[in-house]
Amino acid sequence: MGEDEIAESAQIIINEAQLVLAEKRTALATVRTAIAVLALPLSIFSVLIATSKLYNPDKVLYLLIPVSVINSLLVVLGSYLIVRSLIRIRRYEKMILHLKQKHSVVAEFID
Repeated sequence: MGEDEIAESAQIIINEAQLVLAEKRTALATVRTAIAVLALPLSIFSVLIATSKLYNPDKVLYLLIPVSVINSLLVVLGSYLIVRSLIRIRRYEKMILHLKQKHSVVAEFID
């Protein structure tokens, strides 16, 4: 194996590690977005509770039910995104560990 082939092989391994790390970064961004999605229903319910003295729930029930349904869907969506992202992050961690064990070129650069 020539020196050029070794350098090319090392570059491919480093590119593969960069790709896995980029995917992990994307999954972490999804977690951040999911947390924001989960915070929205909490904010809406906080406003509704804080202003509950200003309205009669029986008279605005036609508005409270859709808001509650939408908030419930947002909680489900946020939870789904977090679980999905955490599973992916775990998979990417295993891929990085495998790359580090298999190739010492990458192990010295990745903590």
